[in-house]
Amino acid sequence: MAKRPAKTFRNYNSRRAFTRRKYMGGVPGSKVVHYDMGNLTAQFPVKISLIADESCQVRDAALEAGRITANRLLVKNIGVQNFYMKLRIHPFQVLRENKQATGAGADRVSQGMRQAFGKPVGISAKVKKGQKIFTISVNKEDFLVAKDALRRCGHKLSTPIRIVVDEGQKLIN
Repeated sequence: MAKRPAKTFRNYNSRRAFTRRKYMGGVPGSKVVHYDMGNLTAQFPVKISLIADESCQVRDAALEAGRITANRLLVKNIGVQNFYMKLRIHPFQVLRENKQATGAGADRVSQGMRQAFGKPVGISAKVKKGQKIFTISVNKEDFLVAKDALRRCGHKLSTPIRIVVDEGQKLIN
């Protein structure tokens, strides 16, 4: 079955996340492989961040797709030793879906399931407005490549984004 549209899931940003996996059977694991990429020991003067403009939930598959896109561009253009990228959010929110019957007479079968708890179908990260999702640290000559990597990464996410320079703005202007 294909992924369901976001409107079928309740917006869980208004209350605390339900993350007690021992009470839920069969919660899928996270698709995010790495949270820190590049050169983990070096210090870089310029830090650029990808920031969410709206509160939302971002699925783990979207985070992994954005991470792969940005990491591939950075490794290809500036090399693995010339940047540090960090994914700042973790997918803890369990998404549940009440599987509906389909076919003739399915409306009569599903009448008593109005507020059903549902089965776990995936996980997502809760993102608040103004929260940093990705941060890339680079040298000042690699600033434009890092900015392009974050722009491409933002296309994979389900929220409007903006890119801001955290540190090193004096070096760029």
